[in-house]
This record gives sequence, structure tokens and C-alpha cells, in this order.
Amino acid sequence: MFSAMPFGFLFIFVFVFGSVLSLSSLHWIGIWVGLEVNLMGFIPILVYRGITQETESGMKYFIVQALGSGMVMLGSLSCFNISFSWELMSFSGSLAGLVLLFFGLMLKLGSFPFHFWLPSVMAGISWVSCMILTTWQKVAPMFLLSSLLYNWVEESVWAVSFLVLIAGFSSIVGGVGGLNQTQIRSLLAYSSIGHVGWMVFCGVCGENILKVYFLIYFVISICIFLVLWFSELSFFSQTGSLSSEGSKMNQVFLVIMLLSLGGMPPFLGFVGKWLAIWLACNGCFPLCVMLLLVGSLISLFYYLSLLFSMVFFSGCNVSSVGGYFFNFNFSYAAESGLSEKWSSSVLYKELSNFDGLVMVNFIVILNLMGGVFIYLSLLLTDFI
Repeated sequence: MFSAMPFGFLFIFVFVFGSVLSLSSLHWIGIWVGLEVNLMGFIPILVYRGITQETESGMKYFIVQALGSGMVMLGSLSCFNISFSWELMSFSGSLAGLVLLFFGLMLKLGSFPFHFWLPSVMAGISWVSCMILTTWQKVAPMFLLSSLLYNWVEESVWAVSFLVLIAGFSSIVGGVGGLNQTQIRSLLAYSSIGHVGWMVFCGVCGENILKVYFLIYFVISICIFLVLWFSELSFFSQTGSLSSEGSKMNQVFLVIMLLSLGGMPPFLGFVGKWLAIWLACNGCFPLCVMLLLVGSLISLFYYLSLLFSMVFFSGCNVSSVGGYFFNFNFSYAAESGLSEKWSSSVLYKELSNFDGLVMVNFIVILNLMGGVFIYLSLLLTDFI
């Protein structure tokens, strides 16, 4: 990326600065400026290779984000027209302004019913851009949305019902939309839509739950996109190429992270959903919980479809993959007649395998034990 675009660090600094400016602002003018700075810094990252598909996706993303920023500005102006204040929490008597602000941020996030742009945009961009789009680009809109949710929930009961239904239908759309996808980028885009629904529901239940869920989703998504970037996979049909020695580690890594992203216990991704369901049962949202769980089960189906296509159609020996977890051997050195004297290439290959071994074991421990650590820390701080 940076060899093709040496000034990439500049644009990364620009869009990170824009997000930080939005999060640290107390006025809607500052929030709007931060969102626009973030957009101007991210667009060159999308189109830096000059490929037609990336340019098309970049234009779609620019139009959608500009429309969302326009709705945010219009909503803030509506609030200012009544309260004569640009403060973030000045919503007294301005329901229309609050709705515009909410819809503008939902459009930027790609949540239901403004989700149609996200799969088509992600289908045409690089894995690095996909990783940034589904992780960092959600930080500012999501936590600004949580501030709106905190105030809107206090306005009326119908607002709460409206928000939880949006969360539930986002999960359903994210599950159903990914069923007929053959491109991995589009599948993960619908997965992102489903997780945004869970985040909106967590925002209704409590801001701290939203922070925990978003952090878990952030970490898992970065790991998945990095592995897909290194493996250079785009379609299900390409999973047969994961049969080489170096690809076995990526395969094990990706299988674990997909199960975690789908919320399969006892992996780390299950913790956020479990906490949300726990609070939902206490808050009497049975219909929303049902919609969220149905959407998650459908999403888990296509996660497992991707997993099975990798494991059973890649020509990979599963026992040999499992062997990497428990031993570190130099067998092929003996086969090469180098049992007493090691060449630099053999040592480099073994050290590379050892690095992969350490990384895979770290990911396994993180996903299996991370949930336990989070739960214990929440109990110690009286979070629940």
C-alpha cells in the first residue's frame, strides 16, 4: 500500500484526526467538521490504486457519506432553531432535528434501513480499505449515535421501541443478505450490518455495554481482514488455494476468528452478545432479542459455510494443521540431509513456522480466555 502511495501516512493521520475531532467536540459544528475531515482523509485510501472498481466504490462512498453529513448538519440546524445552542445535548423540543441526526449517523454506519450501499462499496475495494471501513470508520458515528440514543431513550417509550426494532431488523438483514453471497467482501459487509444492529441495541441498554461489544468487534475484525489480506482471498472458490505450508496457519487463524465473530461459545465474540442478551432480559425486550438471535444464527450459517469450504475443499490435511499447535519439529531438515548442519533458508523457514505457531496459540488463548477475563473484570467493577 505505502509503496504505491508513499503519502499514505498523511491521509491516515488526516482521517484519524477527523475522528478524534468529532469525538472530542461538544458542538455540532465541530462534530460535522471532524466527520468531513475524516471523509477527505479516507477517500484517497479507497482509490489509491486507480482500479475502476475502487474508483466506483470510492464515488459511492463519497456520495453516501456526504448525504449523511448533510442530514447531520440539517438536524443540528433544526435543533439550533429551537434551542439557540450548538451544544451536543440541546434537543429540547426538537424531535425532527433529533430524527435527522439519528438517520444521518445511521446512514454513515450502514445500518438498516440505510444499509444498501455498504456491500457494493466493500465489494470493490482492497482488504486494507475494508478493514478501515468496518472498524475505525465506525468509531466516531457509533459513539456519537450512543450519545443520541442516551437522550432519545429518555424522551418517550415509542422511541425505545423504534430503536430496538431497527436493531433487530439490522441483524435480520445482515443474516439474510449474506446467504447468497459468493464474494467474501460482500459477506463480511452483511456481517458488519448485523453487528451494527447489536451495537445499536447495546447503546439502548447502556453505553458501557456498547464499548465492550464494539471493542470485541474491532479486534476480531482487524484480525480477520489481516489474514484475508495476507491470503489474498476474494471468493469462496479461491479457498482451494489454502493448501501450502504457510497457508495452513492462516487457515487455522481464520477459522478461529470466524467462529469468534459469529458469537460461537466459548470464543471472545460470544461475550458481547451474551452481555447484551442478559441486559435485554432484564429490560423486557423479548421481540428484539428474538430478531437479534435469529439474525445471528443465520449469520453463523454462512460463517460455517466459509469455514467448511476452507477446511474440506482446500486439500489441507487437518491432522497436519493440528500438529502445528503442539510441536515444533525440524523433520524436513533431516529429509534434506541437513541434520547436523543447518542452512540459512531452513532456519528461516523454521523460524517463520515458529512465529506462526506463537501467533496462532496467542489467538486461541485470546479467544478462549478473553471472555473470562472480561467477565471477571466487569464483576469486579460492578459493571453488571
